[in-house]
Amino acid sequence: MIDVAKRVLQIEAQALSDLADRINGDFTKAVEILLSCKGRVVITGMGKSGLICQKIASTMASTGTPAFFLHPAEGIHGDLGMLMKGDVVIAVSNSGETDEIVRILPVIKRMGLPLVAMSGNPRSSLRRAGDVFLDISIKEEACPLGLAPTASTTATLAMGDALAVALLVRRGFKEEDFALFHPGGALGRKLLLKVEDLMHGGDEMPMCYESTPLKEALFEITSKKLGITGVLDDGGQLIGVFTDGDLRRSMAQGFEVLDLPIGEVMARNPKRILKTALAAEAVQTMEAHTITSLFVFDSEEGRMPVGIIHLHDLLKAGVV
Repeated sequence: MIDVAKRVLQIEAQALSDLADRINGDFTKAVEILLSCKGRVVITGMGKSGLICQKIASTMASTGTPAFFLHPAEGIHGDLGMLMKGDVVIAVSNSGETDEIVRILPVIKRMGLPLVAMSGNPRSSLRRAGDVFLDISIKEEACPLGLAPTASTTATLAMGDALAVALLVRRGFKEEDFALFHPGGALGRKLLLKVEDLMHGGDEMPMCYESTPLKEALFEITSKKLGITGVLDDGGQLIGVFTDGDLRRSMAQGFEVLDLPIGEVMARNPKRILKTALAAEAVQTMEAHTITSLFVFDSEEGRMPVGIIHLHDLLKAGVV
């Protein structure tokens, strides 16, 4: 069984290697046709090819190319009404003679829709109908009977991925764009949520002035439940912070420290972050400096904080 499995992988790897040698001007033309599409990319295929087409359509849709799968058998029974001017069709058939595919080709041509033909048969009806042909032929299937689509579907899937990624690069598609189409996933939370979406602002911010006695500042730390307070100068600018940890270290000097102005025991030059920064960036900053809170500002030059974000906020939002 190990030898069988290795043979399957070797045959499919060879199919992909051969496929790479066929990436040429036709592939570039196909990418340009898809880029110029004013409607949707409609991908159609029958049987196992159809399953691969569904995956290709899903990959394209999630990477900036509006696409959907059209079942050709359903198409010849009314679903061709899904097609509209401005669409581009990718038709997939290893033989290039799949009956359901061949029967919808005249409609595609009559509507004037550009057709990208993907087939393993360069002399097929599908190839002749296509505006551009992508050769996905293979030397042999991994199935020892030569019947079950194996290497051929692997090659088809890889060609679809090549198209999707080439389109992604040409469009300048970025991580933020990908996250926009995946708002429910961890990546979406990391790349869509900004600091301002999670920060505490207004009266929720723990704040006191540098002249405030430490024992009074403790009430601010306790009431705001963030384990920290910012320290302002007389002009309302943030000049320091004082945390639960700072309190424990200060108490080593004795209880008399509670009567000192907080400005004498605070930590200066607190770490900061912009409200427009990604929440994931706040996590990175906290990890880099081994802290659990960051004060938030409108701009790099700003000295008056507009909020504070805590590690717990990031945990609750699923950013961490």
